[in-house]
Amino acid sequence: MTYAVSEIRSAAQPRKKRLTKAAIEPWLYLSPAIVLLVVVLLVPLIIGISYSFRKFSAFKSEYVGLGQYQAMLSDQVLGQALVNTLRWTVASLFFQFFLGLGLALLLDKPFYGRKIVQAVVFLPWAVPSFLSGLTWAWLFNPIIGPLPHWLFALGLKAEPTNVLSDPATAMWGPIVANIWFGIPFFAITLLAALKS
Repeated sequence: MTYAVSEIRSAAQPRKKRLTKAAIEPWLYLSPAIVLLVVVLLVPLIIGISYSFRKFSAFKSEYVGLGQYQAMLSDQVLGQALVNTLRWTVASLFFQFFLGLGLALLLDKPFYGRKIVQAVVFLPWAVPSFLSGLTWAWLFNPIIGPLPHWLFALGLKAEPTNVLSDPATAMWGPIVANIWFGIPFFAITLLAALKS
């Protein structure tokens, strides 16, 4: 078999990509979602970053460049805020994961009343965040809430004071509430992994 030189050259050259209907069609279907993502996520992000370079007063704003960032980095409270954020995140995730894993292992085994236990375990996740916050604020209240009185009765506190106003315990109040709120998510996820 003999091939013409032009046929060999055309076979050796890479094919140029042509825009065909099959190549464009998926992008046409995705375009509303892409436009929505850009409008909802990217535009506010860019506007928010641009705000960080301006200083706002009641009726005007002025460009300050990196002045806001310099003021933030020289602020002594920033370091403590970062440490508190790290403590809150690590403690919350640690207890949420391991307590959720314990519940998932418990609910993976068949026992009498398992459906009722599942409903009670997943209840915190179904409660709206607003109601959850009000409930925990009531629980920490030193006058009508039970937790400060229990801590006093156990000898852990000298008197039933507000857990959230005491610098020694203020960090643990939100951590406990967040752990309670997040355990069902980890339990559901890990239970689904165990079932599969």
